[in-house]
Amino acid sequence: MKKHTGIAWNTRFAFIGGILCIGLVAGGLSLFLGASPAQAQKPQGMSPGQVGGEDETGPYEVAMGWPQPLGHAGYTWGSQGGVFAESPNRIYIANRGELPIPEKAPEGYTGGYGAFGQPATNGHPRMQHCILVVDGNGKLLEDWTQWDHLFEGGRGPHHVKINPYDPEKHVWVVDDMVQQVFEFTHDGKQLVMTLGERLVKGEDDKHFGRPTDIAWLPDGTFFVSDGYINTRVVKFDKNGKFLMTWGTKGKGPGQFDLPHSIDIDAQRHVYVADRSNSRIQIFDENGKYLSEWDNIRQPYHIMVTTGGGNDNTQYLWVADGVSNKFLKYDLKGHLLYSWGTYGSFPGAFWGVHQFSIDPAGNLYAAETFGGRTQKFVPKAGADQAMLIGQPVKITQISSR
Repeated sequence: MKKHTGIAWNTRFAFIGGILCIGLVAGGLSLFLGASPAQAQKPQGMSPGQVGGEDETGPYEVAMGWPQPLGHAGYTWGSQGGVFAESPNRIYIANRGELPIPEKAPEGYTGGYGAFGQPATNGHPRMQHCILVVDGNGKLLEDWTQWDHLFEGGRGPHHVKINPYDPEKHVWVVDDMVQQVFEFTHDGKQLVMTLGERLVKGEDDKHFGRPTDIAWLPDGTFFVSDGYINTRVVKFDKNGKFLMTWGTKGKGPGQFDLPHSIDIDAQRHVYVADRSNSRIQIFDENGKYLSEWDNIRQPYHIMVTTGGGNDNTQYLWVADGVSNKFLKYDLKGHLLYSWGTYGSFPGAFWGVHQFSIDPAGNLYAAETFGGRTQKFVPKAGADQAMLIGQPVKITQISSR
């Protein structure tokens, strides 16, 4: 057996040492020349050449002063249940009534209630001006005061959405505390359907236990996440006929502890934000358990989207109510990107309860604790991979 001599080993150490020195010298030169590791990891939302800052709003800029004040003396926005952007000039806001402005507020104050240091959910709202429609500048277009009485006895609307497959664009509102789901005509003039019995909870096919969200298939079949009490998903046909339900209280596969949001991908997989279990669960359309993604602190709202630009790959975006971040996952559950920070200043978040994207790519975020809905506009030159894409439709089949 051939032995290695000391000279050979010394030669090897010298060779390895030379490589290390070259690496250190190269690293030092890069630092000297300004190409630091920090620059290589520079947040994607920041503008080229920018110094300082914390990249608080990621690839977006906050639209200051949006929406415009309602102009009701002595009152400001209540806790925000939801927001849905039908177009860049038609945005629905689910406002949980109006809160009296505290005496300590500065004169002319019209901002979010959270700026007073307490969550908007702790206030005592008057249940008025609950469903509002504003334009791209935040100017009020419609105030559906004729339906305010529907939300009395509860805490106001929980979520608002439009079925993406409905040519008539009916507006759906979920109210957890009054135990009902409402379907309105697009202009809000008619109440087309009501599911659930007012202020009566139940586990049968005609009642809810504080429902939270809704999602559709192309034929009008829809799913309701239900909810704070019942911990289940309920499936209905397009006419509101009960079809099936799945889920029980617990931590096991197919069990829930507050299913708070729901959405469907192009392969008809149903994603449920199992909020208090800190996970996303995935099912087929008949409730068969497929998989789960754990360690997501509290997923308040979820949306399956495209990648933005020409990227039709599907992703899941999550609004986390504890970390106050937007989280981007691929559909295998890998975290790809996140941004957002806690606060009541413009661009920060305090409990994003529902978010929406309009066809122009603007982002809207309704805050349950902050008591405001904010609008965000993509920064000029922002990396498309960092922006929240358009909601996926099942007709947009993707195998990726």
